[in-house]
Amino acid sequence: MSHVPTLRMNDGRTIPQLGFGTYQIPPEATAEAVGRALELGYRHVDTAQMYKNERGVGEAIRASGLQREEVFVTSKLNNGQHLPDDARLAFDRTLAELGLDHVDLFLIHWPLPTLYGGDFVSTWRTLEEFRDQGRARSIGVSNFQPDHLDRLAAETDTVPAVNQVEAHPYFHNASVRRYGQEHGILTEAWAPIAKGRVTQEPVIIAVAEAVGRTPAQVTLRWHLQRGDVVFPKSVTPARIEENLALFDFELDPAQMRAIDALDRGEEGRIGSHPDTMDVIPD
Repeated sequence: MSHVPTLRMNDGRTIPQLGFGTYQIPPEATAEAVGRALELGYRHVDTAQMYKNERGVGEAIRASGLQREEVFVTSKLNNGQHLPDDARLAFDRTLAELGLDHVDLFLIHWPLPTLYGGDFVSTWRTLEEFRDQGRARSIGVSNFQPDHLDRLAAETDTVPAVNQVEAHPYFHNASVRRYGQEHGILTEAWAPIAKGRVTQEPVIIAVAEAVGRTPAQVTLRWHLQRGDVVFPKSVTPARIEENLALFDFELDPAQMRAIDALDRGEEGRIGSHPDTMDVIPD
């Protein structure tokens, strides 16, 4: 089992820096994939209401034989459930689907500033309730921009523990990451290998050849050395194992700088922009 380091969040709790992502894993395949990840040594699983696979995550945890406190579980609020009463019902369903009495981290999945009258503050206050009840040990956000975070700071009492955002070598999301560093908010990187695009990047291929690793491993290691939390997703057993093998090598400063230089700024973004994202899933 690889040793996965933990990072301390601003509420004093810790989070494993490497986790297993479940985005786009079909519900019927989730228990097997998560079970394999737990068997290999992952102890952090990231899911969401919109992924529709929370039940499989819970099944895998129960089948693993691990104690509940050994597995860090994150889920996220569905875009269609931002109104406080809807969020409360949705959170109840999350715990029921997972078969757990609490999650370790619960996030607002998207700020949706063009919906709900632009009010994500009341949604955040509802997450504070879950935290105060002990049913969400820590709370955070996903895809929030600095101005969204400023509004939470001005109108509520809790600084998010994490902000889960798109981040990869082609899109550092620098302003969001810098805000997090200045305000004690950990950055979690989704699409950490740019949905596979980095595996064809000559700079990363050259680094991978130099250290005897794959381009994906090199990119994930780059994230770890930057201080990001990452949770790569795969249903392929060999790839799940490969993504865990990140802690017996390091990138030197020149290699880090070479990957840093790939940043394209906003042009490198491949996902939706948080200021305009307004999808309510079925």
